[in-house]
Amino acid sequence: MSKEVRVRFAPSPTGPLHIGGVRTALYNYLFAKKMGGKFLLRIEDTDQARFVPGAEDYIQESLAWLGISAEESPWKPGENGPYRQSERKESYMQYALNLVEAGHAYYAFDTSEELEAMRERLTAARVVQPQYNSITRTQMKNSLTLPAEEVKERLASGEPYVIRVKIPRKEEVRLNDMIRGWVMVHSSTLDDKVLMKSDGMPTYHLANIVDDHLMGITHVIRGEEWLPSAPLHVLLYKFFGWEDTMPQFAHLPLLLKPNGNGKLSKRDGDKLGFPVFPINWENKETGETAAGFREQGYLQDAFLNFLAFLGWNPGIEREIFSLEELIDAFSIERIGKSGTKFDIEKAKWYNEQYLRSKSNQELALFIIDDAAKEGVEVNQKVAEQAAELTKGRVTFPGDLWKESKFLFVTLNSFDEDIASKKWNSDAVKVLSHYAKALKDFEGTFDAETAKSLLGSSAESEGIKLGKVMQAVRLSVTGSGTGPDLMEVFAILGPQEVAKRIQFALDTLPVLA
Repeated sequence: MSKEVRVRFAPSPTGPLHIGGVRTALYNYLFAKKMGGKFLLRIEDTDQARFVPGAEDYIQESLAWLGISAEESPWKPGENGPYRQSERKESYMQYALNLVEAGHAYYAFDTSEELEAMRERLTAARVVQPQYNSITRTQMKNSLTLPAEEVKERLASGEPYVIRVKIPRKEEVRLNDMIRGWVMVHSSTLDDKVLMKSDGMPTYHLANIVDDHLMGITHVIRGEEWLPSAPLHVLLYKFFGWEDTMPQFAHLPLLLKPNGNGKLSKRDGDKLGFPVFPINWENKETGETAAGFREQGYLQDAFLNFLAFLGWNPGIEREIFSLEELIDAFSIERIGKSGTKFDIEKAKWYNEQYLRSKSNQELALFIIDDAAKEGVEVNQKVAEQAAELTKGRVTFPGDLWKESKFLFVTLNSFDEDIASKKWNSDAVKVLSHYAKALKDFEGTFDAETAKSLLGSSAESEGIKLGKVMQAVRLSVTGSGTGPDLMEVFAILGPQEVAKRIQFALDTLPVLA
């Protein structure tokens, strides 16, 4: 491709960035990098009524966490700025007026009461979708129905108005979507959307087209929810005379609820216990909060990998990709048309794979940090041993400390259910013998040695080891389940194991 690829992610600061929006940003980023192009971030804040303080910072922090960086943005301006639509406000009106002068748009003076009355009339007439269109506009108060002199007077007096696009009555609008192929819509199904609002701010439809053109956007990759608006956007490019530079469109499939019935929402996450936002969100004005993947222990690279596969696949069995590998493998053609079910268990699986691929030195830092929060000091070498022991059992970094905490703190309680079933005279006999052997032990103590000594103790007492193994685990870890017990013994050392066994012998009542 001779022309430089330029894509943009254009979120609105109306709340936290939904996972669907993050995926849109990721796909734009991957495509731009794959094609050697540029990724732009533009804040579409024309809807001032829905603006939420802090939302823009949230967008910035979310993308920074994921390593999705823009070549041009409000925080890294380029020659195509400003990158907030509110800062480009003055330019939009002229473009709208150009459309009015060319006969592709018109002034509309209808009040909200008049618009509601129109909808009620159409509903009473059994019109399935009441709208302001090529038919109903002839019955409304606009510059197409009012005398030209009256229109001038209304404008001069400062009477509120909007500018609406004038949709052709009989025209087929065609769009070749990169994911869906040819999309054809008859203009009779479209309504005369507002381009400029009465407050002087443009709507998404106008600002989006003007900005994409001025910023040289070559590909618009956005969510499926914008597909119904695409024919209007195609018409606007035509009306402005920008058909030759109109970007290619790709409308991404929806992210669906886990059961596949409908679009994924925050309510689904709250109900089913998983986040639908990249990082924690707090609206300081309303107190509204939302959980994020980052704070729940999802690793950045695992989350990115999971997100990339929500609607796209590389065409091979492999599922683990670094960001650089995703860039190399990515293609718009391998994005599916159908909605994708959100599977939190798959997200957890990715997190597990990435955790297990980390070195014990890296994992040890998670243990050391979490231990410090509880006032426990942990040695780096022992933390690495604990990481090796537990990493096959964890999903999140925080689980490492939870699974290995017993290694670093004094044992003072036992699983009562296990104790009531397994702590019997046979267990006491074997453990008493084993504790003495451990106290007397000298030399190198490893898992094999620990097992050998335990086996000898059971044999000396004439008791099968399998009958008392859960009690052995209970006496040293306080639990009936956990990582490889002999490896645990090797980390603790013979004296600490003996000490813990003695505490259990002195504390737990023996079953008859």
